[in-house]
Amino acid sequence: MNQWLECSERVLAGGELTNDEALSILKCSDEELLLLMHGAYRIRKRYFGNKVKLNMIMNAKSGLCPENCGYCSQSSISKAPISSYRMVDKNQILAGAKKAFELNVGTYCIVASGRGPTNKEVNQVVEAVKEIKDNYGLKICACLGILKPDQARRLKEAGVDRYNHNLNTSGSHHSEITTSHTYADRVNTVKLVKDSGLSPCSGVIVGMKESKQDVVDIATSLRALDADSIPVNFLHAIDGTPLEGVKELNPRYCLKVLALFRYINPTKEIRISGGREMNLGSLQPLGLYAANSIFVGDYLTTAGQEESLDHKMLRDLGFEVESVEEMKASLVKG
Repeated sequence: MNQWLECSERVLAGGELTNDEALSILKCSDEELLLLMHGAYRIRKRYFGNKVKLNMIMNAKSGLCPENCGYCSQSSISKAPISSYRMVDKNQILAGAKKAFELNVGTYCIVASGRGPTNKEVNQVVEAVKEIKDNYGLKICACLGILKPDQARRLKEAGVDRYNHNLNTSGSHHSEITTSHTYADRVNTVKLVKDSGLSPCSGVIVGMKESKQDVVDIATSLRALDADSIPVNFLHAIDGTPLEGVKELNPRYCLKVLALFRYINPTKEIRISGGREMNLGSLQPLGLYAANSIFVGDYLTTAGQEESLDHKMLRDLGFEVESVEEMKASLVKG
């Protein structure tokens, strides 16, 4: 039996890969790429069938961030020409939710820049979420930065289902990306979210001059944290940021990364996120043989693929969009 099928069999039986096996996925020859993806698909099929979860972002607050993250166009050290604005009003958040509902998006993500939210900003999100739940019944993911316990509690009580706070990179590489907060700050926020009863969502950005071991380390760290949803971003190097001009990725390596996350986190939602269109290019459909979730529409400060093309891609694959009703049923079960 091929080694990738052997690995998938072990994972499906409840086993785990060794560190060397995980590294070998990222070092897999291009000639074996389809065999690797077949093994990943067997795992994905067991837990998610051919269903794809759709997510959409509302950039509720842009720029004005005091942090110094090297990848981010909204950071204090970025010179990127982006729109900066404070938290939008409730009606704008509701308008985004209406669009998400019309596109059959299951999870609506309310994202705000900054180190962490003020209580006033939490109030604005809470008010909007209550109406979104009443009007559309969408699954809500909030991403507002480092939370305080009372803020997490209030978001949970308002109906927020999930909270995103990405680890972004490994603990050993973290200081190369930002020094205005620590890796421990991020880990502690994910733990706080989970302790508050919110579903933890935490992921990675690949392509920031990290090593292959760093990628393996972050995949295993997210397994240890038991993140329910893992967004896998591929660096979109924005002019005016410290990582401007960095281009280490190619579509085949991106597929290997997605396969790695599926082998290491077999039962979790793996979402192809920012940089999908640029870095996977014409191989985007193959990514869904490992991942089971994508964003539709635009990201925070970069444009995404036209929604109709995403739906066409899924139809061509023979995959189905998870309906809002199915999403609600899964929330009741879990």
